[in-house]
Amino acid sequence: QVQLVESGGGLVQAGGSLRLSCAASGRTFSSMTMGWFRQAPGKEREFIASVIWHGATYYADSVKGRFAISRDNAKSTVYLQMNSLKPEDTGVYYCAAKVGIISTPTSDFSSWGQGTQVTVSS
Repeated sequence: QVQLVESGGGLVQAGGSLRLSCAASGRTFSSMTMGWFRQAPGKEREFIASVIWHGATYYADSVKGRFAISRDNAKSTVYLQMNSLKPEDTGVYYCAAKVGIISTPTSDFSSWGQGTQVTVSS
């Protein structure tokens, strides 16, 4: 298991930017595949982006070209840079970790953070 703590959420106007961070502790971070998910009010948690141990990334179509996931294995931290934010990006953003290759289902991820709220105003 790995413990995850997100930070960096907040209120931003449409078109603005935010950077989320997720600090990991416990199991060897560098070997884990990391992901970001979000959950809007009344909706299911959805996949946003993922990065494998060597840096390869995968994005949901809804954020491709606007969001960028990255990791710093020396700091055991994964980031989500969010640009050109839209009101529909509003939700609680969760960091998650799994062993193995990139995948998108929430059930594939074994460790989760507590989430950080992102609100985009129009």
